Amino acid sequence: MTKNFKLSSITIAIALLCQANNVLAAEQVASKAKSDKSDKIEKIIVTGTFSGKAVAKEEASFAVSSFSEDDIKKLAPKSTADLFKAIPGVWAESSGGVSGANVFVRGFPGGGDAPFLTVQLQGAPIFPPPTLSFLENSTLFRLDETVEFMEALRGGTNPVISNGQPGLTTNFLLKEGSEDTEGLIKYSTSDYGLQRVDAVVSGSLADDLYFMMGGYIKSSPGVRDAGFNAEEGNQFTINITKELDNGKINLYTRQTDDHGTWYLPTPLNVEGVDNQFTQIGTLNRQASIQYGPDGNKTTETVDFGQGRGWNGSVSGGSINLTLDNGWGLVDRFIYTSGDADTYGLVPNGAPVKLSTVADNGSTAFGSATGTEYSGDTDVQQIGRWVVKKQIEAFTNDFALTKTFDMGSVTAGLYNSTFSAKDWWALGNQSYHVIAPGGENLTGIDCNDNIDSCGWNYDINSIGDGRTTALYLAASYEVSDAITIDGGLRRENHEIEYTVDEGLDGVITKAVSYDESSTAWTVGANWMFAKKQGVFIRASEGSKMPFFDDFRDNFGSYQAGEDLIKDVSQFELGYKFSSDNYELYATGFFNEVKGDTFVATPGDPAEVFTNEAYGVEIDFNYYNDNGFSINLNATLQKTEVTEHSDSSIIGNESPRLPNYQIRITPSYDIEFDNGMYATLYGTISAVDDRFSDSANTSTAILEGYEKIDLGMIINLSDEVQMQLSVSNLTDEEGLTEGDPRDTLSSNGRYILARTIDFSVSYQF
Repeated sequence: MTKNFKLSSITIAIALLCQANNVLAAEQVASKAKSDKSDKIEKIIVTGTFSGKAVAKEEASFAVSSFSEDDIKKLAPKSTADLFKAIPGVWAESSGGVSGANVFVRGFPGGGDAPFLTVQLQGAPIFPPPTLSFLENSTLFRLDETVEFMEALRGGTNPVISNGQPGLTTNFLLKEGSEDTEGLIKYSTSDYGLQRVDAVVSGSLADDLYFMMGGYIKSSPGVRDAGFNAEEGNQFTINITKELDNGKINLYTRQTDDHGTWYLPTPLNVEGVDNQFTQIGTLNRQASIQYGPDGNKTTETVDFGQGRGWNGSVSGGSINLTLDNGWGLVDRFIYTSGDADTYGLVPNGAPVKLSTVADNGSTAFGSATGTEYSGDTDVQQIGRWVVKKQIEAFTNDFALTKTFDMGSVTAGLYNSTFSAKDWWALGNQSYHVIAPGGENLTGIDCNDNIDSCGWNYDINSIGDGRTTALYLAASYEVSDAITIDGGLRRENHEIEYTVDEGLDGVITKAVSYDESSTAWTVGANWMFAKKQGVFIRASEGSKMPFFDDFRDNFGSYQAGEDLIKDVSQFELGYKFSSDNYELYATGFFNEVKGDTFVATPGDPAEVFTNEAYGVEIDFNYYNDNGFSINLNATLQKTEVTEHSDSSIIGNESPRLPNYQIRITPSYDIEFDNGMYATLYGTISAVDDRFSDSANTSTAILEGYEKIDLGMIINLSDEVQMQLSVSNLTDEEGLTEGDPRDTLSSNGRYILARTIDFSVSYQF
């Protein structure tokens, strides 16, 4: 698809949306829609405040975005990470499926996963380590009708509060019950065979005691058709709230069992491979792996159709009280336990012709069908990777606040224990036909004698950790217009970790770690007019090392290095809110020292320092005729400033675009018969990126444009239908190259065009 066609498609889409606005501008929009518009302007946020109490968004001295239930509905995300694309300053690669995304924020470096992302539920971190190998926080959370809204805090007070995440904290808040019993049931389907039912109900159990419960069950072959039900899941949530005369008590539990195919980079130079291609299929989902020490290996047959997912529970609660004499306390606690396993068919190197690897120099046979494949068949080594991961964590965050006439002081205690048990069998390379679900072959020495092909990396590891932090923060109103604040956090971090590399019962790496660090933030907010102001903030924080950091940097740990990644940030923001529009613009500069990247587990780590600066823009406009538009843009520049390889210094950080822009227009229409509808769309544009730190010319990921369209029709107050089309023009943009071999001509496409439809009944 050419650039001209893509740009023409965008022009046509804009013209159609503008034409719809002109034609329908005379229509009167339902009073409910007008009320919703006012609610969008008057935004209250809770994430990022030292005390945990709510403040008006325009009065916050940090960059935070909020997304209502209606916002999330229009974005129609395919996964939790897909929703993060709508956050200014965030680059989310959600093309890996329902789990296993890569999420970056404000130019912070990272080779994959989401090392600077924390996902909170009800204000508490679901799992304190932001990233472990084959696990990032968004994997542990599934969107459904029980979610009320999401807030996203970048930088700001992050280094001091919660788990001290210096990058991005996303906080999901659940719906709560009320005196009225109400609920919703929704059926969803799609052009890729999705079958999903959501339900939620809420109401009162007794005086001032409310409940909400709901969840979903779903099944589909996947956005990229695997030929079998590759995506299956269910989830159930209960949220109990007790209103008190001086506060609130909340308890919840969320049980999830959801998995889907792990979409991996595919060959970009082979005919027939496009954005609908996936390696997994009926002919190869069952495969044998070998693991353990040489001479005593175990062979096991595995179902790789399981993909990546989460089978576990997240339970917790909070106590929020207003006490006498200006005192208040907030205590949040959360317990997470379950399995986050990974089964994937991972490309190993570039595609080749079968004749170059066949034993007879010409043909080979399919191990499932017996088909004889000719020598000019495209084949590729595929690694059959298995990662079994058991995690557990308990976190408590207590904050006590004293409010004075001109300010407040908050003291907090954060305590978290966490563990991970890993069993890996990586490698097990074997040549497969390059085709959807391409089968394994016989008649190739590499395939028939697995020890003769590639590498294996098998481990059995156990890790336990504890983080304890004290934080102190204060704010002071210099005048009615000017407020200053500051916070200090002292954190102690302990890790006990052992690794058996080779699965032979011999511990090859053992870690006993105990280090502390200090984080701080200072900010000032000047509201020089009503609902208009500026803020400035400086902060220093850190990303503490977790289990995989020690395995990948074991030599550095033995040499006495603390492995702490130091993060410095500076922010300057402008915010303005009126009856019809709001603008939030934040300039940022940051430096991350000591970041690491390991291309393949077991390889030595690449250590570097990165700087980034830029601006993120969040603009919303609403009018009384039902038209609204959102502009979400990030402009940034990244640079590697320190690296062991001097040729890397001065290069751009890999995989991070210099710009990304999202424009989302929406129009509400009321019909004479009482029905009303919303037309909406999103136009996205992403800049070129490099897939490697060497900025190799052959490793450029070209920029792309993408169009999404949708319509919501309210047939009555109770019945609603939604139709959404993602990637209207079927754009074949790339989110990444092959992180294990950036020059292999492998890459991962964005998801292909999909059409989703749902109908819901609300009572």
